[in-house]
Amino acid sequence: MSRKDHRFTESPVLKDQLASWRIHFVSAFIFGALLALVGRAFYLQVIHEDFLQERGDARYRRVLEIPASRGKILDRHGDMLAQSTPMRAVWATADAKLDKEQLKALGDLLEMDPRLIEKKLTGDKNFVYLKHQVSPDAAARIAALKLPGIQMDREYSRFYPAGEMVAHMVGFTGKDDRGQEGVELAFESRLIGANGERTVIKDRRGQIVEEVGSERPPQDGEDIQLAIDSKIQFIAFNALRNAADKFNAKGGSVIVADIKTGEILALANWPTYNPNNRSQLSGGQLRNRAVTDSFEPGSTMKPFVAALALDRGKYKFDSIINCAPGKMTIGSATISDAHPHGALTLAQVIQKSSNIGATKIALGFPSEDMWTMFSKLGFGKPVGLGFPGEVGGRLRPWQTWKPIEQATMSYGHGISVTVVQLAHAYTAFARDGDVVPLSLVKTNGAVAGQPVFAPETSRQVRQMLEMVVSPEGTANKAAVPGYRVGGKTGTAHKLVGGRYANKYLASFVGIGPISDPRLVVGVVVDEPVGGHYGGDVAGPVFSEVMGGALRTLGVPQDKEIAPAVVKTASAVASQPVANTTALAKKKGGH
Repeated sequence: MSRKDHRFTESPVLKDQLASWRIHFVSAFIFGALLALVGRAFYLQVIHEDFLQERGDARYRRVLEIPASRGKILDRHGDMLAQSTPMRAVWATADAKLDKEQLKALGDLLEMDPRLIEKKLTGDKNFVYLKHQVSPDAAARIAALKLPGIQMDREYSRFYPAGEMVAHMVGFTGKDDRGQEGVELAFESRLIGANGERTVIKDRRGQIVEEVGSERPPQDGEDIQLAIDSKIQFIAFNALRNAADKFNAKGGSVIVADIKTGEILALANWPTYNPNNRSQLSGGQLRNRAVTDSFEPGSTMKPFVAALALDRGKYKFDSIINCAPGKMTIGSATISDAHPHGALTLAQVIQKSSNIGATKIALGFPSEDMWTMFSKLGFGKPVGLGFPGEVGGRLRPWQTWKPIEQATMSYGHGISVTVVQLAHAYTAFARDGDVVPLSLVKTNGAVAGQPVFAPETSRQVRQMLEMVVSPEGTANKAAVPGYRVGGKTGTAHKLVGGRYANKYLASFVGIGPISDPRLVVGVVVDEPVGGHYGGDVAGPVFSEVMGGALRTLGVPQDKEIAPAVVKTASAVASQPVANTTALAKKKGGH
């Protein structure tokens, strides 16, 4: 056969037929593979769709948090004490490649060294914060530079317009806008609010290219209106600061409470700090001494013992108590008065602040009676203001009291309290026998109290307290021109290492006006130098604060102001020169 007669289709190889099992095997294999692919596709696109969608979204979809604005803190008149100011946080992605000019421009706006920015950008992180709390103006100028990989988020900065004056009451927040101290921490759950969300699509450089999904708006925090009156707070703060400077004191506290509503109109501490600049702080500055520092109250406790005596009918206002010779021995201990007294009435025991008189009254009652009275007044447990670190002082169980301990507690030793507790207890004298709950926030009018003494008992004790600020009392410097006021001094040695040291704590707690009480003011000055008696150190602070607060509230005066005698220039000139010289010499001798 010639080559041209040969046909390709007549090749003997093609005439060989494949075995039938091979055809079935290949067909089955191909069908199985198709079935597996279909099954895999069904699994991935139907059954496991959420996982794939999540993985896909992770590459380009982002859920951005929209910060909620923290609630404002206001005083009782609506004046701002704390507010949140919108700011920006500047951050960078791994694509942030900046030249020297761009680094310098960014550094100028962020007030940062360009070398520090460059160091942050050259790290191995895909995301790095460059600076928090950037002002909106600076942020807008940064955005105008259109720097690659530089992004910004919204955040807030807390600002305190009243500064150090209300620092301990208001407190402050941290970088995360969470409360750290004071009202900011105590009311955190109401102030914080709830952040919102928005979903966006970003490119590989971190730029937002599209808004997707629905946006959940943020819910701003609740505003808190405090009971504090900024004008009265200013008066209290300045009076305390001046006294601390004058006596070179270690610290001190002042509280002003409205006895009709229980509202705290002022709460000042010294030393203090600026909540807007907390770069250099110490524990002593941060401590809210009014609620965290307990101390032995000294003679400020004597009016409670007198009230118990009146309430039980064992003594009357003018009952005579023999305080001679000014000393008294109980077991191996001797109690004495600062100045010996003879026979004193019950009222004079308070006026002259006799330890002997208070001891004799106290020992006439079972220890359980005194403990019950102290407990009803709120001693031994926190007042319940909600402040962080609030303490309840120390009131031991009456079953453990020895006679000498019961005696010393009658004049404020062997028991510890805070100045807030003292002011709270004195509301019993101002409110005709019942103590009123104290409140940091503004209330809606008068509130009910807890009865402790009979109304007549409290009225008689008020008379005794007014005698204390008379010229014959221990606190004539606490008198307030134009108002009848009353109160009690306290002068106590401080316990250091379990022993009484030559350090003092001077205090005064009082009421005004006596004719129709409105306020209770408590003052404590810690470790004064150059004077340590409560009447000399704390009394003038009380006078300034009480007088200023009553005038601020528009409380009518209930006492005539004695006219001052002023000599005219002609009258002075007419006096003999010898008499004028003698007078000057006499003054110089004091």
